[in-house]
Amino acid sequence: MDFKKRDLVTRKSYNHDIVFRILNIEDNICYLKGENIRLFADSPIEDLVKYTKNENDDFECEIEQSDLLERGEFFYLPPKILHLDGDGDYLNRCLNYYKKNKLVAIGKVINESELPIKISKLLKEYNPGIVVITGHDAYYRKKGSKKDINNYKNSKYFCEAVKQSRLYEKNHDRLVVIAGACQSDYEELIRSGANFASSPKRINIHALDPAIIATNIALTKRDEKIDLINLLNKTKYGSDGMGGIIGSGLMYVGYPR
Repeated sequence: MDFKKRDLVTRKSYNHDIVFRILNIEDNICYLKGENIRLFADSPIEDLVKYTKNENDDFECEIEQSDLLERGEFFYLPPKILHLDGDGDYLNRCLNYYKKNKLVAIGKVINESELPIKISKLLKEYNPGIVVITGHDAYYRKKGSKKDINNYKNSKYFCEAVKQSRLYEKNHDRLVVIAGACQSDYEELIRSGANFASSPKRINIHALDPAIIATNIALTKRDEKIDLINLLNKTKYGSDGMGGIIGSGLMYVGYPR
């Protein structure tokens, strides 16, 4: 079977669990990126099978979208979202998700290693109520303990970016920080100051998971506590993929319109 760049494929050896897009092919090795899951991989070309979308195939069908605002006689002021992502394709999907939910979001593609350097300036420039810090990550189990941040691809950069966010705003209710990607060091991200982080079970997460968390917080009133378990259950893999601390929403509500 002939394969080319941008083809959608699955892997036989992994029981076709994840849909990938081919980024490059070299010496019968295909370099892959998850279509929905924030994951890079490589695979021998003979292990791949082409994946064909049909009219009933919706990559986001398992992701529950937040309800749009009910306008009525009140007016609503959700917070601004700053979304920093190491992957431009996933960033665009998240920005489209915010747009569907009528939220103002600024997106920037920033390499994970540059996040700690650039985040302070961006926070001062845009003054968001929510900042999302994500991209790609991986836990290298063969290196050793999950408690050692050096055993992760990019968790140390995410943690440093979170710490910079907390230097900008210490109060967790004034600036909600959502951080991490696939298999990230969840505990260290929370200790660094994140409100929400991945990944408690060191699993892969959906491309939209950070945006789903951000959207739900943005559309919850300031005087309402977040239903943490219900919120996490709206993400692709629930509390295995995302976790966080209980807090309040960030949306102001006024009257009359």
